[in-house]
Amino acid sequence: MSHQNPPSLSTMLKCAGRFCLLAYMNIKIPFSKPYTSPSDLVKLLKERGLAITNEMKAQDYLQHIGYYRLSAYMYPFLQMPKHLHRYKPDASFQKVMMLYRFDKKLRLLIFNEIEKIEVAVRSAIVNVGCEITGNSFWMTDGKNFVNQTKHTQTMRLIDDELRRSREEFIVHFQQTYSNNYPPAWMLSEILPFGVMTNIYSNIKNMRIKKKVAQQFGLQVAPFESWLTIVTLTRNSCCHHARVWNKQNVIRPMVPHRMIYPWITCPTDMLRIYFDLCIIKYFLNILSPNNDMTEKLKSLLAAFPDVDIAAMGFPQTWENEPLWQ
Repeated sequence: MSHQNPPSLSTMLKCAGRFCLLAYMNIKIPFSKPYTSPSDLVKLLKERGLAITNEMKAQDYLQHIGYYRLSAYMYPFLQMPKHLHRYKPDASFQKVMMLYRFDKKLRLLIFNEIEKIEVAVRSAIVNVGCEITGNSFWMTDGKNFVNQTKHTQTMRLIDDELRRSREEFIVHFQQTYSNNYPPAWMLSEILPFGVMTNIYSNIKNMRIKKKVAQQFGLQVAPFESWLTIVTLTRNSCCHHARVWNKQNVIRPMVPHRMIYPWITCPTDMLRIYFDLCIIKYFLNILSPNNDMTEKLKSLLAAFPDVDIAAMGFPQTWENEPLWQ
């Protein structure tokens, strides 16, 4: 980033055109942007039209949060075309931090609700698998899985988790029993949720897969699809990634039939609202009297300036059967 006055509009357009041409020709160039201090970043943002009333506080946020992370929350306030880096007349650093705080609280809400789903899915996979196979160690037995290459990769992940684990129940098992691996219900407690969903997707016996999916009111294919969405959303929350207006890269499957209430208004399936709908659907099965609707309404009411349309919310979302 330059510390000098911003270039003219014609110069910026020429530069933008040059980078577009390079991208089209698939020509890579060395990264040459130097580090810029928080104080210089405040000056640069002000030059670009972002209102900053308390420069010291802004520097402090840039120091402890980082410009690159905060830039995702600055982006909605840029004028078109956005590559010119000029802010809208009403854009302010205060509004940027409002979006940042909203996103943080949204992640906390989502993660808290996903935890209930994750625990229930783990338990269902373990219980149904043990019941139908009659084998407490079925999760590490290759004959129970379709894709052996995928199972081998899963076993490597299991081995890694067992080597790292300091859980008392794992240490006790390894010191007491001669089996190479603990039973399924122990393994499920130390495996990442993504590994558990991969185990489910690779199960050979369709009776197991159907019975697990049925516990959540879904068919196997949409259940797998929704587990993927839940896993990716969970990972975003765990890594403090932006979720409020992020567009997903995987389109979730819509079930042909729904046993429990669902949404009726059309919405963008790649936005966070659809992810929230999936989470709510699971919760309505696991805990029919859950308070996710109230918590979500309360959060949105606390941040009235947030554009929920950018999140995929239809105007009358709270009237949907799912959210009643």
